[in-house]
Amino acid sequence: MKFRKIADCEISILGFGCMRFPVIDGDMNKIDEPEATRMLHYAIDHGVNYIDTAWPYHGGASEPFTGKALKGGYRDKVYLATKLPSWMVESREDCDKYLNEQLKKLQTDRIEFYLLHSLDKTRWPQLKSLGVVEFMETAIRDGRIRYAGFSFHDDLDVFKPIVDDFDWTFCQIQYNYMDENHQAGTEGLEYAVSKGLDIVVMEPLRGGKLTKRIPDTIQNLMSTKGIDKTLAELALRWVWNRDDVSCVLSGMSTMEQVIENCRIADDAQPNSLSDEEFQIINRIRDLFLERMIIPCTDCRYCVPCKEGVDIPRIFSIYNDLNIYRNSEWAEGYYQIFLQPSERASNCRECGECVEKCPQGIGIIEELKKCHAALSG
Repeated sequence: MKFRKIADCEISILGFGCMRFPVIDGDMNKIDEPEATRMLHYAIDHGVNYIDTAWPYHGGASEPFTGKALKGGYRDKVYLATKLPSWMVESREDCDKYLNEQLKKLQTDRIEFYLLHSLDKTRWPQLKSLGVVEFMETAIRDGRIRYAGFSFHDDLDVFKPIVDDFDWTFCQIQYNYMDENHQAGTEGLEYAVSKGLDIVVMEPLRGGKLTKRIPDTIQNLMSTKGIDKTLAELALRWVWNRDDVSCVLSGMSTMEQVIENCRIADDAQPNSLSDEEFQIINRIRDLFLERMIIPCTDCRYCVPCKEGVDIPRIFSIYNDLNIYRNSEWAEGYYQIFLQPSERASNCRECGECVEKCPQGIGIIEELKKCHAALSG
């Protein structure tokens, strides 16, 4: 296992994301505890020392299970990360309430890496107004948490001000070869690093979408080029190729995935991908993008919509649905991360966005298609 730094801690480059444990009978709230424990212990025994969970994972079952699985000496072998359920905070007192409850669930007296979960353009201002900065500073002083960070799912112009607004130790961003210019992206990553933040990457495989339901064109490319690496290995190595990424989280669901990811992390080095491998990854990206339906470039000329509809993000989710063929993910993202006022159903067909679109997209009709496909 290779290691890199977060603050003064030696962190395994592979982190175990505790949101995709194996489950019983397809019920995401029922973790297969014997198998998940076996997987977690294998990973730790093979060098993984960064364990990432959160309040809502597995319907609230992830934190209690993780605390149980880390008994028997495993807790002292790892750095534990979890997240304040930001959307549930209504007062300064709530911050302490949820953190103290998480400490009980995880059966520990400290959390090394504590994140504000999924900050965006509305959540960070709300939390600040409720006293979350004083809460984090107090929790660090009294030892309940060691380092403060945040996870992020919004646009670059939202990301930079959040980076600048507090003395964060680290941040957690979505980053992979399909998302260089999406959310924080490469520019945001490099900006955070320039401000002294360490980087934890989530979704290196886009929730498995870069390895499942693969188009024949990509499978044929891999066969023709005689690539001896799996798509998962190429994607993970693409992120680890950067020396400014401290840890890459993988939400592993099977023992086979744990074994493969630990094997890859044993020798993944920065600046180790060959020119040919970069070319192949770029070609894979292009083949995925050929499945896009709406030719939106995210230029954002169409926003702000006077009704609040987030047109570029809706088109991005819809395109992802067609690229990766994962309706469960797309529908969930649409319902969770967009407010009702931001969804396509709030369009009043005024036509202002159509007049502004430099790509000539029939936005009104496309929004109808999007809503029909994403509203479940």
